Amino acid sequence: MLELRPNCEHCNKDLPPAAPDARICTYECTFCASCVDGLLQNVCPNCGGGFVARPVRPARNWKGDNYLGNDPASAQRKHRPVDAAAHAQFAAQLRAIAPERR
Repeated sequence: MLELRPNCEHCNKDLPPAAPDARICTYECTFCASCVDGLLQNVCPNCGGGFVARPVRPARNWKGDNYLGNDPASAQRKHRPVDAAAHAQFAAQLRAIAPERR
C-alpha cells in the first residue's frame, strides 16, 4: 500500500493525501510537480526513475474499508533537499531516456 508521504522531499511543500501535484517514483519518493518538472527534470535523485502523479486514496469508505480512515497517510516527513549541481550532472545522463526504458 502506498505510504502517501506528507511533503515534497526537496522543497518541503505540504502534499496532503488529495494533493493533485504530488508525484512519486516506483520507490515512493515523493516530490511536488514543480520540483519534478523543474529541478529534477523527471529524474528521481534517489533511483534515476521517472515520476507519475500520486493516486488519491478515497477519503470516504465507499467500499470494503478501503479509505483514508482505515489506511491513513504517513505523518513522517522526509526533507532531503537535492544538490542542484550534482543532480544536473546525474539527470543529464538519464533525461533523454524515456522513464520506461531506464
